[in-house]
Amino acid sequence: MAAWQPGRTAAPQCGCGVVKWFMRASNNTFSLFEIITLHVNLPHRPPAKPINGTLDPWNRGSSTSSLKLWILKHTSMPPIFCVDAFTSKPFSGNPAAVCLLSEHVDPEWMQKLANEFGLSETAFLVPTQSGFGLRWFTPSSEVDLCGHATLASAHVLWENNIVAAGVPIEFHTRSGMLTAWRRNGWIVLDFPAVRPMAASAPYGLSKALGIPVSACYRNTFDCLIPLEDAFAVRRLQPDFDTLAAIDVRGVIVTAPSADPDIDFVSRFFAPAVGVPEDPVTGSAHCALGPYWASLLGKNKLVGYQASTRGGIVKVVVNGDRVDLSGRATTIWQGSLSPAAAPK
Repeated sequence: MAAWQPGRTAAPQCGCGVVKWFMRASNNTFSLFEIITLHVNLPHRPPAKPINGTLDPWNRGSSTSSLKLWILKHTSMPPIFCVDAFTSKPFSGNPAAVCLLSEHVDPEWMQKLANEFGLSETAFLVPTQSGFGLRWFTPSSEVDLCGHATLASAHVLWENNIVAAGVPIEFHTRSGMLTAWRRNGWIVLDFPAVRPMAASAPYGLSKALGIPVSACYRNTFDCLIPLEDAFAVRRLQPDFDTLAAIDVRGVIVTAPSADPDIDFVSRFFAPAVGVPEDPVTGSAHCALGPYWASLLGKNKLVGYQASTRGGIVKVVVNGDRVDLSGRATTIWQGSLSPAAAPK
């Protein structure tokens, strides 16, 4: 079985350089894969594990595995990628930063880096014996579940041949083990279904959204508010300061779609965790999928998140799990400067 061993060329100048991964095959020969930093890129399924917010996201019990050598063992600067997720077109979908690490680092440093990027999510990956530890940070806090940054992470690992194209990826997270695989050009994520249940609307929600709230559903993370039509979803202009004071991660608004190729539309607001409006939210579809499956009487759905950037999420509801499918494209890649390296 091949094992990955990273190496490095000359030290980067002004953040530029070449990071090289060497794969040692059983016959002791090498093949070479290179990432040129600051390159601009434009135009049998494994068993699922239940959600468990108490799990160690790094899966530290396996961190001494030789797979730890996959990334940056002999380099000082972690590579960074910016990926537009849930889209095949640059400058649409939801951008996420993906940082590849060779070892566990201080979460305070991860939070500072996520704040520096200012994207809705930054994903941090470290190799484990059976996949990768994965953590997600908004500019202001760590979160328990994120779809688009997981999709972006899988895209980076496959696109750069860190994981072979046909091999599923296991991510060890605060929400349990999440699996990604490829199907017909789409990346599929196996996520927990987080079904929303009917509930009273939190105080101030109607004022924050600027509309009457006639029905409200809640799950572990968010409130889901159904509206009468897609136009009502698109024209909504929330008061983000008021919305940030409501004790939920975020608020999903949704309605049936007028497009025959789309089952429902949605938007997602999460100012309480530093994301006024998220362009495309995979984890919100862990609630949207079960909600619309029960209303429409089918388990295969297509959702469109009607933010300014917009994006498509395909959803298959499988009992207490959902398959979320999307595409992704890399926008830029680079590496941190020595001054920004984790201490």
